[in-house]
This record gives sequence, C-alpha cells and structure tokens, in this order.
Amino acid sequence: MSKRGFLLGKFMPPHAGHIALIEAARVLVDELTVLVCWLPDDSIPGEQRLAWMRQMFPDCRVVGHGAVVPQEPQESADFWPIWRGIVAESHPEPIDYVFAGEAYGAELAQTVGGVFVPLGGRILGMAEDRLSRLSASAVRADPPTHWDLLPAPVQAHYRKRICLHGTESTGKSTLAAHLAAEHGIITVPEYGRSHCEVHTAPLTMHDLLLIGRAQQAMAQATERWAGPVLLLDTDALMTAAWCEMLLGERPDELMQMPKADHYLLMEPDLPWVDDGTRYFADPDERHRFAKIAEQVLLDAHVPFTRIAGQGQERLDAVKRAIGLMDGENA
Repeated sequence: MSKRGFLLGKFMPPHAGHIALIEAARVLVDELTVLVCWLPDDSIPGEQRLAWMRQMFPDCRVVGHGAVVPQEPQESADFWPIWRGIVAESHPEPIDYVFAGEAYGAELAQTVGGVFVPLGGRILGMAEDRLSRLSASAVRADPPTHWDLLPAPVQAHYRKRICLHGTESTGKSTLAAHLAAEHGIITVPEYGRSHCEVHTAPLTMHDLLLIGRAQQAMAQATERWAGPVLLLDTDALMTAAWCEMLLGERPDELMQMPKADHYLLMEPDLPWVDDGTRYFADPDERHRFAKIAEQVLLDAHVPFTRIAGQGQERLDAVKRAIGLMDGENA
C-alpha cells in the first residue's frame, strides 16, 4: 500500500535545511504534500514562495494557504481545530507520516493523524552544524553570509545587480576589474567596446541596438553564476545615452530593457584618455554627454549614487555604495 506524507512551513525563504527535510521525506513516502503558508504582510510574498517550492519539488503536491489564521496555539483556543481543517483541505486523503524538524510536529501529527517523523538533529538540539542551525530569519537578516545554503531561486531573489553608468574614460572598466580581483565579484564586461574594436565603421542605430541587446543577453547568461552582487560594466541605459549623443534620438527599446537594482553614476572628473575607441575629447562635448547620461537615469526612474574622486578615493566610493567596506564580502 502506498504511503502518503505531509509537511508544512512558511519557507520564508526556503533554504538548504528545508530542502534536506523535504528530500528526505520524499524518499520515505510514495506521495508527499507540502503546504506553503503565508500572511498578507509577509516580507516575501507567499505566492512567490509557492512558485519557488513548486519549481524545486515538481514531484510533490505543493499547495498554498494565505488566509489570515492564528499562527501560534496561544493566539486562539481554536488554533488546532482551525489547522486541522486547513490540513484536511490541502490533504484530504489519510496521512501516514507527518514530517517536521521541530517539536510542533508531534502535536500536529496527533491533530491531523499520522505518525510523526522527526527528521534531523535540530529537534533534539543535538546538531550544531550550519545546516541544522540555519533559520529563515537568519537568511533574511543577512543573505550573503548563508549564500551557499540558498537554492538558486532564492539567490536570484536576493542578488543585487549593480551597474556602472557613465561616459567614456570615467574608470568603469578599471573599477570593475578591481572589484573582481579583490572581492571575487562576477562582472559583465562592456560589449560595446568589443563591438567597436571589431567593427571600425561609424556606429549606426542598428549597431547600437545590437550593442544594447547583446549587453542584456550577456547579463542574463552570466547572472546565475554570480554571488550576492552581479556587477555590470554598463547596460542598455548607457547605450540609450550613446544613441542620443551620436544620433540625436533615444530608442524606447533600450529604455524598456530590464534595469539593474542600483546604478553608480561616474562623474567625468578623470582625465580623458584616448584608447582608440573613444569619441569625445572636447570638454564641452564631454560635459554634454555626461548630462545626457544622467538624464537617462532620471527619466528611467532608477536609483543611483554619484561616484567621484580619483584613484583609491573613487574605488572606496564604489565599495561603500555596494556595501564592501569594513571587510564586508560580496
């Protein structure tokens, strides 16, 4: 006769401890139901967590419950009858095993039926390893510290895409190289530079749209390998500024492409250096280009921080903006 199992949790967010519990439970039964619970004001929307769990456990019945109900027995005399009804709705069949990594599982099993299976050493306070001690509240408080114990969908939720934005010769590529070397940050290089070095003819709108699309494609292809920070040397918003500066128009396609979480606007306060692919040595033109680049950020309604100064001062300003000062890790 097939065995059916049941477990529940908020999974806010799901982490390696949850995954180990569910994967172990799945081995012990023929059918496993996972109930994802949430409240309307949760910091991570319940529907998002439900989607994550369904993505990660396609061979389980993953159902959600988002109604406002008591969360602890002391909140209501009807706590257990309420939850008996919730469980019956999500798992109408008889339950053979109730799985949990904490003590509440014993009373839950007594209430809904089934044998309590206390998986993991945490329930007895016997395990002190990182996995057993991991909690969702600790993850929410400091995702980077627990990064290696988070599944890919949760990493994507917490990952910050930081984009260096500014005109030519403002140190973007140099800063990206420093951050990659010192902090191991994955960076997405500037496609436009490669394009211009290979194709030496004057840039057309077709070229610039391709540059914007290729830059976005590179970012999407790179992101899953990044840690808590993905650093973009540039993105489509800067390509839009190039279009306006060179051709007098700003394509809506570029303005509508996915945005970074935060932009670092490089002030044009470094000496202009001709590397063979740069255009605007004239101070007036350089100033006009810088204003266009800033206006693009304003029109896109994206958050940004101004970065100025030379050498270490400039690098430290970037580190502060990203949160890498005082020994912090990406």
